[in-house]
Amino acid sequence: MITSTLRRVLLVAKHASFQSRCCVASSRVQYSTVYDSNEKTFDKILIANRGEIACRVMKTCKKMGIKTVAVHSDVDASAVHVKMADEAVCVGPAPTNKSYLNMDAIMDAIRKTGSQAVHPGYGFLSENKEFAKRLVSRAGIYNCWEHTHTHTSLCISPSVSLINRLRNPLKLILLRVLPGSYCYPVMIKASAGGGGKGMRIAWNDDETREGFRLSSQEAASSFGDDRLLIEKFVDNPRHIEIQVLADKHGNALWLNERECSIQRRNQKVVEEAPSTFLDPETRRAMGEQAVQLAKAVHYSSAGTVEFLVDSNKNFYFLEMNTRLQVEHPITECITGLDLVQQMIRVAKGFPLLHKQEDIPINGWAIESRVYAEDPYKSFGLPSIGRLSQYQEPINLPKVRVDSGIQEGSDISIYYDPMISKLVTYGATRAEALQRMEAALDNYVIRGVTHNIPLLREIITHPRFISGDITTNFLPEEYPEGFKGHQLTSEGRRELVSTAAALYVSAQLRSQRFLGNLRVSTTPQEQRQWELCVELEKGSHTVAVSRSGSTFTVEVDGVTVEVSGEWNLASALLPVTINRTPRVLQCLSRDAGGDITLQYLGTQFKVRVLSQLVSTLSAHMPEKVPEDTSSILRSPMPGSVVAVSVKPGDVVAEGQEICVIEAMKMQNSLIAAKAAKVKSVHCKAGETVGEGDLLVQLE
Repeated sequence: MITSTLRRVLLVAKHASFQSRCCVASSRVQYSTVYDSNEKTFDKILIANRGEIACRVMKTCKKMGIKTVAVHSDVDASAVHVKMADEAVCVGPAPTNKSYLNMDAIMDAIRKTGSQAVHPGYGFLSENKEFAKRLVSRAGIYNCWEHTHTHTSLCISPSVSLINRLRNPLKLILLRVLPGSYCYPVMIKASAGGGGKGMRIAWNDDETREGFRLSSQEAASSFGDDRLLIEKFVDNPRHIEIQVLADKHGNALWLNERECSIQRRNQKVVEEAPSTFLDPETRRAMGEQAVQLAKAVHYSSAGTVEFLVDSNKNFYFLEMNTRLQVEHPITECITGLDLVQQMIRVAKGFPLLHKQEDIPINGWAIESRVYAEDPYKSFGLPSIGRLSQYQEPINLPKVRVDSGIQEGSDISIYYDPMISKLVTYGATRAEALQRMEAALDNYVIRGVTHNIPLLREIITHPRFISGDITTNFLPEEYPEGFKGHQLTSEGRRELVSTAAALYVSAQLRSQRFLGNLRVSTTPQEQRQWELCVELEKGSHTVAVSRSGSTFTVEVDGVTVEVSGEWNLASALLPVTINRTPRVLQCLSRDAGGDITLQYLGTQFKVRVLSQLVSTLSAHMPEKVPEDTSSILRSPMPGSVVAVSVKPGDVVAEGQEICVIEAMKMQNSLIAAKAAKVKSVHCKAGETVGEGDLLVQLE
């Protein structure tokens, strides 16, 4: 029987039945699970997804001796998941509604390849009722998605009358009768998916109307279903979820919790297991109620029950995700279970092999979602490009990287910008955090902008280290937006000294050919230098001396000792600064002394000049910055969904000018000031690049 905590929650129909999912696999982790070659499940599984999650599924399938079929769009023909699969079928052009959401093409691929089962991953068709029905009705396909008796989502309650009005495909006209602040704030969200897509918070009627418009468009683009849910929004909570696992024989387990409170735009950024906040009693209560829910709806497979938890450890049921979660690897790390294998076994009809008392919490695991995003723009707007250099830090101990890309892969405007899921494990939380810090420093990503600066700042933030976090962590700690790592006086000296040592190393190398001096008559090699180093509009006069591979640098009257191998061809620059080991990356370096270094996760532009050149450069004219108040440029690459103005229109400050869709997220661009529209340089349906001029104001 459902307890009183769950009775406080309002049931809202989600327009589809719960589905069992056969599931995904992990790499570079040792499981306590044994892969029994004599236990026959399926001969062939089609993965109706792409990228990282498709690769994840294939890895477990291979361990279980199951052949795999990949589906792909035409632009994904050379993608990693296509190369990993035993077979691959093109299901259409790049737009998701013509490929990965194209049910007819995917059903045809199932028929052609003779696949016995289908795994949908997450996103796309993973929670699409119609797709599940078509699989069930098709003869010859083993049903990995078994219907439960109901499909409901529990939501923190707005009024019953409001929910009833919004239960059908939503009509904005009905919102006119909402009684002002009666139910606000509310969360508007896509009924067919997650990952922050199609999700908005509304604090009044106007924001609700705007949220419905953008959320329904995002939901249709991401999941092929524009239906929405609305629920009461709880301000300042923790987001903690329980992993459940159930079979078709009435057995169900809870596999501990995951803390997912670090979010931006309602999408998780950093997750960990277990949570620093839960005590054993609260953990058990949440786990038991999650299992009760799974049993109440006759659920079978792996699923996630999500809760909001307040400061008093009261927990409120949010929803159940009937699929594998992005962050499932951290549960695998602390339990030793391969969730993909468990889901495939359950889909075939095998009973669970474990009892609740068998489920441990061994150590601590942390996951950072690495995205091709610019963290300096709203904590992450999409970036596109080709990975010109890519090196995962898998040489480090207890580091796992789940990815679906490789060096040379393209990050396009059509799909989610995730590069990988970076997971570290340790016996304690401090150990896991230390390994994450090292992994982020050693992660080489060139060709696209990425969010490693933000990830590293989060995991080293004193508030995060103490466990004092909520879903409002990012806006509270960075109210003016993320600005990157803020240098202390010691950090500034470290960076200036390393840049000076790197500059001198490059100068010395340029004087040599095959290890010998280029000109035999050159006087004895120089060992002392006077340089000027410019950093963040500040200038430092430094004195550098060298002894072997060690440089002694005097900065602002303080002596800093920097030593290292100084391999200028390596992507990584491991150095020791005053006996403290650091790993930097030299992202660029030119003959003019301009150096871009990645230090503590953040990129810093440094200019190193000789004293003479520094004196002469002071006479060079500076470029006047562009006046951006009268122009609107695209902050990201994407496609224009709508243009709301035309030449001659008068717009108010904050008024919507146009909507840009990038990687399944829609972004409303507004006027920076009240003015008349002078010219419009884009139209709906066009593709634009980052920095392209969209609208000009007078």
